[in-house]
Amino acid sequence: MIPGSHSLKEKRMVLRKIKDRVRNKFNCGIAEVGDLDEWQSAQLAFTVVSNQHGFSQAMVQRILDFIESLGVAKITDDEQDFVPYGDENIDSTAFAHWEPDQEDPDLVTDLESEDAG
Repeated sequence: MIPGSHSLKEKRMVLRKIKDRVRNKFNCGIAEVGDLDEWQSAQLAFTVVSNQHGFSQAMVQRILDFIESLGVAKITDDEQDFVPYGDENIDSTAFAHWEPDQEDPDLVTDLESEDAG
């Protein structure tokens, strides 16, 4: 949410500041992906690539905290998706959607596979 924005131009200035600082500090891809025509609302997406799920989760949280600390916009909601990639067989449960208030999807998937085996 961008409460001080009164035009799309002001909104884009705020988003440019956020995107540039996040890119420079965390070296990640970030883009506006929704609410393109809303003056006081924006949806940003960013990517973190790592070989460790825990590191990825921690980095996502650091980026969210950093954006909030800039003080130019307020995060009202976040959605996090973690997609594993590699040589293992990937099935539909491997693409678990994760919300911050839920259990770790990797742990749930591991427990389900232990029960099946």
